Amino acid sequence: MKKKLIPYGRQFIDNADLLSVKKSLKETLITTGQKVDKFEKELSNFLKTKHAITCNSGTAALHLAFMAAGVKSGDVIIMPVVNFISAFNMSKILGASVFFSDVDAKTGQMTPKFLLECIKKNKITKIKVILTMYMGGFPENVFELYKIKKKYKCLLIEDACHALGSKYFHRNKMIHVGSCKHADISTFSLHPLKPITTGEGGIVTTNNNFFASKIKKLRSHGIIRNKKYFWKYDIGSPGFNYRLSDINCALGISQLKKLEFFLSRRKKIYNLYKQKLSKLNSFITLPEYEKKNQSSFHLMIININFHHKKNQKDKFLSYLFKNNIICQYHYIPINKFKELNLKLPKFDSAEKYYQSSLSIPIYHNLNYKTQIYVINKIENFFKNKKTV
Repeated sequence: MKKKLIPYGRQFIDNADLLSVKKSLKETLITTGQKVDKFEKELSNFLKTKHAITCNSGTAALHLAFMAAGVKSGDVIIMPVVNFISAFNMSKILGASVFFSDVDAKTGQMTPKFLLECIKKNKITKIKVILTMYMGGFPENVFELYKIKKKYKCLLIEDACHALGSKYFHRNKMIHVGSCKHADISTFSLHPLKPITTGEGGIVTTNNNFFASKIKKLRSHGIIRNKKYFWKYDIGSPGFNYRLSDINCALGISQLKKLEFFLSRRKKIYNLYKQKLSKLNSFITLPEYEKKNQSSFHLMIININFHHKKNQKDKFLSYLFKNNIICQYHYIPINKFKELNLKLPKFDSAEKYYQSSLSIPIYHNLNYKTQIYVINKIENFFKNKKTV
């Protein structure tokens, strides 16, 4: 009998989730109904932000954020060269001039140093948006990037797709990523692999009333309804159907109640990896993060020393896959996609991150036995001198 594959991530759905969705199907409205308002209110309360607006994907959330920010053709957006392709795609669709910052070779995150180098090297004088991204759910350099945003009088948008539930330490307080204390807009994904899921879905948070009003209109075709005569409406600007249904929101309401539980479970799994893999420290290290911050532990990223041998990373991934363990690149640097024809120079630090890093399984119901199996297979690979 063939063994089940062990994915690098997986959703957790329990009976409470199933019951919540089942009840929503019996409501009069299964879209644009009360469940949407309830979920948004609960998200706003949880994140301690003025506005939390749902949409149907993390990509839609980024698109809405950029449009709310007024990004237009030729506007400069700076983003890390290591990220999922969504942010770049949405930027280019709007006609923005995208500049890439290099990233830390261990964490894969944009640093203040690399951001300032990008600005200086490209002689950028006017910036519309700085986009940051918290790889794996670890919020790094939040206040430092905020200071750069203030200096250049631009907007800071957080691609917080990995970071729902993450917090950072500032002035003796723990602050939720998404509270927008030090960002203008934050975006999240509710994809099945994220800290909580609605099946597919996204969230945009902001404390700016103008941005929130614009996002709400844009996610529903740009429609502005007459408050007195609801059957009359106008179109403020061309928009999209980016709404999230009540069915999805019913799942989100149930999942949000378990988020703290999910985070504690992920942290326990992360710490066991950290303990067991420390025996392989000549081959494997974990990125070092700001200790006072709290991660969502969305990803378990490890950095591997392959002694500069070519194709060893692919060989390692193939070996794990043969043993029913699925790992993943997070992410291929955007400048490496040949079909995009970006004609960019190599980013040295991002290249080091790409060559050494990968994500190994971490999800709520990854049990101890299975996790030890993953660890043992990793150990066996590096103990076999023929493979390294």
